[in-house]
Amino acid sequence: MIYSEAIQFLYSLRWFGTKLGLTHTAKLAELAGNPQRQLRFIHVAGTNGKGSTCAMLESIYRAAGLRVGLFTSPHLVFFGERIQINRRNVSEMDVVRLVAQIRKLLRHFSQEEHPTFFEVVTVMALSYFAEQECDLVIWETGLGGRLDATNIVTPLASVITNIQYDHQKYLGETLASIAAEKAGIIKPGVPVITGTESEEALVVIRSAARARNASLAVVPFAEAHRPLLGGLRLPLLGAHQNMNAAVAIETVRILASSIRVNDHVIGQGLSTVDWPGRLQLVARPSGQRILLDGAHNVSGTQALAAALQQYFPSLKPAMILGILRDKDWPAMCQILAPLAKRILIVPVHSERSAEPHGLAEVCRKANPTAQVAEYDSFMDAWPDVAQEEFVTIAGSLYLIGEAMERLDLSPGKGKSERGLNEWDEPQRRDNREAGRLI
Repeated sequence: MIYSEAIQFLYSLRWFGTKLGLTHTAKLAELAGNPQRQLRFIHVAGTNGKGSTCAMLESIYRAAGLRVGLFTSPHLVFFGERIQINRRNVSEMDVVRLVAQIRKLLRHFSQEEHPTFFEVVTVMALSYFAEQECDLVIWETGLGGRLDATNIVTPLASVITNIQYDHQKYLGETLASIAAEKAGIIKPGVPVITGTESEEALVVIRSAARARNASLAVVPFAEAHRPLLGGLRLPLLGAHQNMNAAVAIETVRILASSIRVNDHVIGQGLSTVDWPGRLQLVARPSGQRILLDGAHNVSGTQALAAALQQYFPSLKPAMILGILRDKDWPAMCQILAPLAKRILIVPVHSERSAEPHGLAEVCRKANPTAQVAEYDSFMDAWPDVAQEEFVTIAGSLYLIGEAMERLDLSPGKGKSERGLNEWDEPQRRDNREAGRLI
């Protein structure tokens, strides 16, 4: 097997759709020798800020001298971004080897029970981190928490960054129901840390922690507006990142009895944290500035809007906007449109993309003075803003990944693997065709 064949195999797993539940992941992990039992984890769930908080925790523990695994999703351009050790992507050679190993294990499943893409990748990551003898793994949930494939681990700490509206179709229509799914990662006796502000959600998290005899630390939202560690400035933009950092700091301090890390090392880690595509400001040789932000729900776009007003109060950007149709795109457009002088609406390179025409209509109503235009693709739109002083690209991490690839803002060269991010509604698809692929 060569790398392109391994990636094609991962693509073929899409035939098995998306299924919420732990049974198949647990069975696959058992067949792989239960690698999770050899590892220590910090499990991170939440609506927004999961990835940033994971990146901060990883950077802190790496600064402490640990060998740290990092598992996140989606990737921006390359599959290997999902599985990292000390911020180095899993190599193509290791991907080939891991795929070959797990492919043999998949023969133990019927077509009806076959693990999904995310379930397979979850166990691949566990196997890789175990064989590479990671000291700690920062472990991000995919969707929800309770029934997410990542929930087969028992961590040192369970982190719930916040509870906001997103994925209501699968997690419920209220903050309480969403919180119940996220709180599903809480394990008996394992400390819980959260930055959740909503009292409705906190009631659920408190109840779940109490039922499992797990201590609960609630980081007050006011921490978002207080200096970190005596004045530390994060390299990540946005007041919301201060809140993510406060949650990360509280987590590290709570675990200090098992993994000793002092405030100096915490500061080192936070001062060097890197998390592309989240309020990432790129200065090009021409002097042009590009702000890339994967804000993909209402609370995320509110954070982007606040950042634009905080850091660029006198500038109105040209904005390239693309959103997935299963998001609250009308509300997102209403938040962002008034901040731009020009709005270029593009489809996201995904089967789940919202139609540009609908977005354009909402943007025109929200900002009648802006120039609003629709394009067939990101690359069709880009020449029209290539000379603009300030460009913001937002609405979906999928769009950010495409922009980073097309504009050579992503490290490394090679064929994009963004299509692996595609997922279907949590239900079984017709697997008959899959039998000829797997």
